[in-house]
Amino acid sequence: MATDHWQKSSYCGEGDACLSVAATPGSAIQLTETADPAQTILATDPATWARFLRSLKESDHHG
Repeated sequence: MATDHWQKSSYCGEGDACLSVAATPGSAIQLTETADPAQTILATDPATWARFLRSLKESDHHG
């Protein structure tokens, strides 16, 4: 299910080499390259997305 409500990562600088995220009406979380938002590269459920974000925030290796 495609969406036109993409949110660009706040860690993204200038250009299109970024991650964009969107929630679909069916409660899926979609991830795509900002350069081509019509091409969803990953879809997951909200609970898994929340765990992923939490693990990034708790990691000592993020920028």
